[in-house]
Amino acid sequence: MAPATAAAGAPVRRLTVLYDAECSLCAFVRDWLLRQPQLVPLETVPAGSAEALRRFPGLDHGATLDEITVVGDSGQVYRGPQAWIVTLWALRAHRPLAHRLSTPSGAVLARGAVLAAAKWRGGGRPGGKTHRRADGWRYDPRIGWTCAAPGCDSGACATG
Repeated sequence: MAPATAAAGAPVRRLTVLYDAECSLCAFVRDWLLRQPQLVPLETVPAGSAEALRRFPGLDHGATLDEITVVGDSGQVYRGPQAWIVTLWALRAHRPLAHRLSTPSGAVLARGAVLAAAKWRGGGRPGGKTHRRADGWRYDPRIGWTCAAPGCDSGACATG
């Protein structure tokens, strides 16, 4: 499980999980994480929040709303399946699972779990909610991606 940053050799003593506070699945997982016995302390911060922007000015905060992002105390940044694996690694009861998922065959399972969660989160189930991003884009499973940023309806959309 290699981090996606230059801090690869630094020890991990604390992890911050950035989660989408408007997503019911994300909030449920956050609450579950905080109830688990931890070998490495976990903090949770809403992705795209003022706190996240202040603490991690170098991150692509739009991307943190699209994909789970975990930041280590030495600047390590984990995204997607790696973020899930490192989060499980921090939990006493789930560290063995994290080690299994960090193997090549386990990574396939981790990726599948992330894709399944993304489908549920994105509204791919009956009664699913619309997923909104900080830049004004939103995904509704009935109609797909649309832009709700100011100016988008007039053709002057700053987000593309």
